[in-house]
Amino acid sequence: MDLDNGGCMRIDAHQHFWLLSNRAGQWPPAELAAIHRDFLPPDLAPLLQQYGIGGSVLVQSLPSMSDTLFMLGLAEQNPFIRAVVGWTDLKSAHAAQQIAVLASHSKMRGLRPMLPDLADDWIADPLLAPAVAAMQRHRLSLDALVLPRHLPALLAFAKRYPELPLVIDHAAKPHIAAAQIEPWRTLISQLAALPQVYCKLSGLVTEAAADWQIAQLQPYAAHVLEAFGAERVIWGSDWPVLNLAADYGRWLDASEALLAKLDPGQKQQVMGANAQRFYRL
Repeated sequence: MDLDNGGCMRIDAHQHFWLLSNRAGQWPPAELAAIHRDFLPPDLAPLLQQYGIGGSVLVQSLPSMSDTLFMLGLAEQNPFIRAVVGWTDLKSAHAAQQIAVLASHSKMRGLRPMLPDLADDWIADPLLAPAVAAMQRHRLSLDALVLPRHLPALLAFAKRYPELPLVIDHAAKPHIAAAQIEPWRTLISQLAALPQVYCKLSGLVTEAAADWQIAQLQPYAAHVLEAFGAERVIWGSDWPVLNLAADYGRWLDASEALLAKLDPGQKQQVMGANAQRFYRL
């Protein structure tokens, strides 16, 4: 079953592509058999068509400039890729110049540091100021790939830069399998109090137990919707990482259940309109 978006274009605001030959032993490892292969636009396009998704936001999954340029090349060749969120070293002495180069691409919309691989307080470092200023000049947003332990530092960062649009990927990957909701819940509420901060409803199933049920996801999705409101929640699939725990159709069915209390206009916002506004699609 797919979600009726009332005529508003639905956007998958979080998906990835990769070639294993470009990753030289980096993630994903071979033991993640479901995703240890190449994933390219011809793999996703039929799913978007099948489920009535009008476009996607392609997000980085490797901290390299070459991977970002690879994604921008795919976006040029595939109209369904509406925007790219890439990577550059935001603490480099050359960050401002690199950001200017990337922003010259018509579909470049944001940058994403991979915080789980960095120090917990990396994002709160004032040395990021020149890069943030460049992002603001070029109208780029920040995707925050974080775990719950990063949220205090992310809160400090977001308070320091109230003019920088920021979206929390995968609802900050709460510990769903352990049924642990605090301090995630409190910290999410504090971030949601800042009007420039959005949150992606994505990646929940890979944080749940292997035999996950919608009831396990419900408290986390409900809190995201309550804290941010329907106007600042953005739906995404996290495909193909999604394949570790579900498939595209099952995640759409789960999303329909998680959004069941929203009215049609609110559902349109979450399923597409918010992504269009946030990423300037």
